[in-house]
Amino acid sequence: MDRHIVHCDLDTFFVSVERLLNTDLIGKPVLVGGSSDRGVVAACSYEARKFGIHSAMPMRMARQLCPEAILVRGDHDEYSRYSRMVTEIISETAPVVEKASIDEHYRDITGMDKYFGCWKWTQELRQRIIRETNLPISFGLSVNKTVSKIATGTAKPCGERQVNTGFEKSFLAPLSIKKIPMVGAKTFMQLRNMGISQIITLQQMQPSVMEKVLGANGVMIWKKANGLDDSPVIPFSEKKSISKEHTFENDTIDMGSLRKHIITMVDSLAFELRNSGKLTACLTIKIRYSNFETFTKQVRIPFTSSDRLLSEKALELFKGLYSRRMLIRLIGVKFSELVAGNYQIDLFNDAVTDVNLSAAMDKIRERYGIDSVKRAISL
Repeated sequence: MDRHIVHCDLDTFFVSVERLLNTDLIGKPVLVGGSSDRGVVAACSYEARKFGIHSAMPMRMARQLCPEAILVRGDHDEYSRYSRMVTEIISETAPVVEKASIDEHYRDITGMDKYFGCWKWTQELRQRIIRETNLPISFGLSVNKTVSKIATGTAKPCGERQVNTGFEKSFLAPLSIKKIPMVGAKTFMQLRNMGISQIITLQQMQPSVMEKVLGANGVMIWKKANGLDDSPVIPFSEKKSISKEHTFENDTIDMGSLRKHIITMVDSLAFELRNSGKLTACLTIKIRYSNFETFTKQVRIPFTSSDRLLSEKALELFKGLYSRRMLIRLIGVKFSELVAGNYQIDLFNDAVTDVNLSAAMDKIRERYGIDSVKRAISL
């Protein structure tokens, strides 16, 4: 039986939500992100992209490229609310749903063609999402996740695209190698230096050549270029939480020590999130007093894996939870409501230097271990 995999992506999601909140933004170049010159573009409208602006670009550069662009600070809570709204609509009808990020989903609807027709079913679901949320959304339908994701990209803005079984290679062939998931800026330049610009060239190469140049990733890229991908759609609730706890040898009320341990645990869990491509939407702090009474306090937050944002929220929670002048025996941190996603940093508040620092620290941790580098505040 042929698989039927749908990928759907909310078009310029942050901008689209802002336009629902303020219709004056419709049709105008819009930048969402930090307001200072040191800030980063979290999202931009199609009107702004015409000037060469893209997400993660320094805000100062974006404003130079398009001085007339309207800058919006961004609202985490509204974005998370609309994201949950779309997820709920999809989950009500689709048998298997993977939330790939705050604004995109995969759905495995294999077998549904017997009863309704996969193409028609997906079209009607897309129309329902648009009708009930007023958000533009695009989708691609094919036999696997890679081809469906690329098809979605070709359907934008607010469109739909089906790639019939057996036509995966011919669909991919004329497209730029940039369209292949996993081909970032560095890999793109390596391939361009080899004279490769279109996917058809990769299709004509031997996988052994790609392995020699790019290692195991080269083989994976070759497979994707040929429309080969057997990865499953993984339900987004597969792992619901991660947590850490610390029991003190001697019960304490040393606020400096308690805050240090909270930040250390948050940093470790946030790195685990980013390393596994996850985001959290709920943070919980737990304390156990010397008399063994245990209390917890939690807060819903926008999907994130930013250690800075999570640390700030964790310390706020602890301050509100610790209401007694009693010695503490144990303290814990938990992230729950996990979803897959690559929104790793707080683009609304982090400056370019913060983004680069976070990425550099993660690379050091990946190579030398989680304790190889720490923020000074946790020492």
